[in-house]
Amino acid sequence: MLSKAMQDAINEQIKNELYSAYLYLAMSNYFEEKVLNGFANWMMVQFQEEQGHALRFREYVHDRNGVVVLKAIDQPPVTWASNLKVFQDALEHEKKVTGMIYKLYELALKENDYSTQYILQWFINEQVEEEKNASDIITKLELIDARGTAVLLLDHELSKRKAGE
Repeated sequence: MLSKAMQDAINEQIKNELYSAYLYLAMSNYFEEKVLNGFANWMMVQFQEEQGHALRFREYVHDRNGVVVLKAIDQPPVTWASNLKVFQDALEHEKKVTGMIYKLYELALKENDYSTQYILQWFINEQVEEEKNASDIITKLELIDARGTAVLLLDHELSKRKAGE
């Protein structure tokens, strides 16, 4: 069974994961309105992943005979200054989420809650991936701003190369 402190902390994280989903949905909307459907799709996939994270925490609370309390979700922004700014905000948000996961892990350590430590390890690994993905796109967008869109086209062409060709 989860301690009250751990249950409350995970319920807060469920809210945070749902806010993350909401933020990515807003970012997807922003890109769709600019008719950047690939960018919108990327953000929609992120939206779905974040929903999955919230549901994973929800299931875990239930598995430990806890009570899930759904909390109000803040409204995300709806506009950004540039495509680059959207991804910079996404990266900053992911870094914030990483810090939240670390705090949950610290609480699990303090309480000797080994089951929660185990599930949180998956989230820690996931955050490494989330931050890297956003960071890589930022680097590419900065190249586009610095050198023009031809760099992105060449990047796409070079990605098709196979060993031995």
